[in-house]
Order: sequence, then C-alpha cells, then structure tokens
Amino acid sequence: QVQLVESGGGLVQPGGSLRLSCAASGITFTIYAMGWYRQAPGKQRELVAKITPGGSRNYADSVKGRVTISRDNAKNTVYLQMNNLKPEDTATYYCNAALGTLPPQYWGQGTRVTVSS
Repeated sequence: QVQLVESGGGLVQPGGSLRLSCAASGITFTIYAMGWYRQAPGKQRELVAKITPGGSRNYADSVKGRVTISRDNAKNTVYLQMNNLKPEDTATYYCNAALGTLPPQYWGQGTRVTVSS
C-alpha cells in the first residue's frame, strides 16, 4: 500500500532549526513531484515547498531563504530543512506526492512543528 510517513517535527525555539523527513513506499518515487504543505489551527492549508523529479524547486514567499527541500531517490525520501524558524511557522506539516501537473494524490499523516519560547 502507498504510504508517506513524516517525521522530524517537534518543539523548537524561535531561530532554531528542524529537518523534516517523508519516507515514501508503494509508489515509483522517482516519477513523482513531492511537496510539503502546512496547516495551522484556524488557517487554510498552504504550500511550503515542492520538488519535481528533475530537482526543480519552488517555495512559498514566506519561507524563502529559510527552507530547503531536497530528495534522495535512493532512499525514497524527501526532506524539508527549516532554519531560522519563526512562531508563524507553527503548524502541522504534511508530505504529498503528485504526478506531473495533477493535484496531490497521496498524503502523509503529518508531523507537528511548534516554534515557541
């Protein structure tokens, strides 16, 4: 069965760093674009970053310069390195997979990130 399993979330102080991981199974990982979305309580889900099979990256304006998305095809894993975290980054972060320009087909269960003093 298709599984996307996120990990790496937790509590971090403002200015700190976290690296989120998403391990995929049950799909041909190399042909999927992978993305990270986040959703804070009472707010809409928003795209944080995505990466195509060819390695092209896209970031939300709110995280540019602080976030790096990468993928390791040998490990079927996509990462989200987050630096200089801010309280407004607090949210549940979800990994997803999509083919071409189609909307995301698969979602992980999410990992919670809390940025607080």
